[in-house]
Amino acid sequence: MTPFAYARARQVDEALALRAGHPEARFIAGGTNLLDLMKENVARPGMLIDITGLPLHDVETTADGGLRIGALVSNADLAYHPEVERRYPLLAQAILAGASPQLRNMASTGGNLLQRTRCYYFYDAGVPCNKREPGSGCPARDGLNRIHAILGASDQCIAVHPSDMCVALAALEATVEVAGPAGRRVIDFADFHRLPGDQPQRDNTLEDDELIVAITLPARGFARHHAYLKVRDRASYAFALVSVAAALEREADGRIAEARLALGGVAHKPWRDPRAEDLLRGQPCNAESFGRAADALLQGAQGFAHNDFKIELARRAIVRALEQAASQEGTP
Repeated sequence: MTPFAYARARQVDEALALRAGHPEARFIAGGTNLLDLMKENVARPGMLIDITGLPLHDVETTADGGLRIGALVSNADLAYHPEVERRYPLLAQAILAGASPQLRNMASTGGNLLQRTRCYYFYDAGVPCNKREPGSGCPARDGLNRIHAILGASDQCIAVHPSDMCVALAALEATVEVAGPAGRRVIDFADFHRLPGDQPQRDNTLEDDELIVAITLPARGFARHHAYLKVRDRASYAFALVSVAAALEREADGRIAEARLALGGVAHKPWRDPRAEDLLRGQPCNAESFGRAADALLQGAQGFAHNDFKIELARRAIVRALEQAASQEGTP
């Protein structure tokens, strides 16, 4: 780990001013990912700006019936928050599937969005990686790629986004509020993370001098019919090979009125395609309907030898998650 300076901010404007004066600085909250990156010499910030003292720890109901979550709310507090458990249980399930209790106690809501990939080659500073050093190559394409992307990959990068929480946020159509020198702006969750393209070093659309201040959930939480299914190598604690956030609203006759589907572990961002959801609208809740939606969501999927199995695994996981969501009777 290289030497670094340390500063502590008490207000958002103070944190932004510190960042503006030190371009090599990074914000730190729980540090559950950033400190690992620093230990491996993947990240080498010249300064850490501690933002844990900022007033971003509240969960509040919005005027339109949604929920505004401060960026510094811990994953543990968010998962067990009464309003989240009651109105957005899909999010609570995803968070609890995502890490160990110790990590959830430390990890922040905003920091969860900024997790970097767990690609073996990205974490090994001794080998090439286009995400670390653009233009150096992607050894994962012809190397060990069992955990890598089957959707949205490019010649430059086949890494995946590791978050479980973000898969649920994608399905719920959250928004991300950020602050920067130019003021505040709101980013639709679908536009926050990005595919690698020819700039794999960029995980998201957040500018270097911006700070996440809140995540807002819309009023619709799909509390009655939902499921978060995570397929992983070990149940105790592991990143997803494939995960599925499924949410349904059903008509009185049992047909599907509205559907949301998002996948994790398969792409550089949570993967969602509204066209697959449209195929479910008005359809009966059965394996045939769910299979057609799965095929649409996985259209264009491509494996890289070691991860070919993830295509069929993802299809089966989508169908199973939809079946679980359809059969569940949660809080109205």
